[in-house]
Amino acid sequence: MRENGTILIADNDVKTRDLVSAFLTYQGYDIAAAEGNTPFFETIENNNVDIIIADLTYLRLIDPDFKERCALINPLLVLIGYGEIDGAEHVKSDSDTIFTLPKPLNLDELESLVMRAREYQSMKMYDRTVGDSAQNKILSASMIGTSPPMRALFEMITKVAASNATVLIQGESGTGKELAARAIHQLSNRNAKNFVPVNCAAIPDDLLESELFGHVKGSFTGAYANRIGRFEMADKGSLFLDEIGDMKANLQVKLLRVLQNREFEPVGASKSQKVDVRIIAATNKNLEELVVSRDFREDLYYRLSVIPITIPPLRERREDIPVLIHTFLVRFNADKRNTVKGFSREVLSILCNYEWPGNVRELENLVERLVILKGSGLIVPDDLPEKYLSGKPSRAILVQIPTLPADNLLPEGGICLNSAVEEFENNLIAQALSRSGGNKKEAAILLNLKRTTLIEKLKKKNMSFNEDQ
Repeated sequence: MRENGTILIADNDVKTRDLVSAFLTYQGYDIAAAEGNTPFFETIENNNVDIIIADLTYLRLIDPDFKERCALINPLLVLIGYGEIDGAEHVKSDSDTIFTLPKPLNLDELESLVMRAREYQSMKMYDRTVGDSAQNKILSASMIGTSPPMRALFEMITKVAASNATVLIQGESGTGKELAARAIHQLSNRNAKNFVPVNCAAIPDDLLESELFGHVKGSFTGAYANRIGRFEMADKGSLFLDEIGDMKANLQVKLLRVLQNREFEPVGASKSQKVDVRIIAATNKNLEELVVSRDFREDLYYRLSVIPITIPPLRERREDIPVLIHTFLVRFNADKRNTVKGFSREVLSILCNYEWPGNVRELENLVERLVILKGSGLIVPDDLPEKYLSGKPSRAILVQIPTLPADNLLPEGGICLNSAVEEFENNLIAQALSRSGGNKKEAAILLNLKRTTLIEKLKKKNMSFNEDQ
């Protein structure tokens, strides 16, 4: 998805066009309208359009080959219309970038469709970013993200994989340290051999030595036969030592010897074994602080951190959250055989503002929970656990919809919806200009619009303004 792309509304029905424009503008989208004498495709190119919401009949009238021409510009199409829209599925025969919605429009369904289109665009952008090389496919299968921190991480992993140097991966719990380690192994010349993971914090101290180095029969009570250890399993491959900061001092000494001499002794053995293993270690602790407190050997630390890599926490790459959500949603819908359509704009805003102490693992668990409990439909704020609602919402959520008095929700004689929406939009714009002292840039920020979009609206509405501000 192009950053801050515009949604183009194209419909000969002025009421529908204005209603959709006002509704989506209020929801925080940048909107352009195809109207007047401005050519349709010129409007697309001049406004950085990435989604087109267009009446099917209108498109066929302006250009019978609209689909082919749109494909060159590469926006997504959301086709709307009356009875014939049900037969528009043939338009999708050679394209998966077209969505349809019948008239009369349900605005909630329309927004859900727009959000699905946004998610689709995000995934397309992600696919273009990681590329088609075998190298990039391994990275994209392991870790998801297009943010600058993730691109820098992918570049580092690619460089590191080409060597046999020991790697120390640091990062908070749930950031994906093992995924990074697996990517390093898969991209290395050792990928035909084993990748052997060991969680040093999950194995009792008295068993970890035997787990790593193996033992010989009779070396201790219960050692009824010889057993190979993880080092031997990983020979010619990679050994991943997770939570290395929890390793006890006596084992740190033995690990240091393996790193120095490339040999180890199984528990109870009388001679050493040579081993060719690449060590990839990981921790969520600050090893430098542990060295200062003498809880971790300084010489081992320097042996392990030949090449240090830090995995960024999710709060430092929030732009990746929508792509991660979409990926998890597709996976869990398939796994659970559910049909959750997506996440509402408000929910996405809430989740993008959350601090994510559990990082990607927490987000993955939340999406799985919501898919299981919701089953179908759109995820809305009421579906979220309370702790996600207690954080600071985004600016879009802070906007309050004015309501009529409770005893007069709708006048007896009815109301002109288009006029009411127009008046409501004018009121919001006037408030934003008043609060910003007439500064268009600040007012546009308050309304979640581009400055140029706000100025175009002011011109269209004949609202007075100063061009210089």
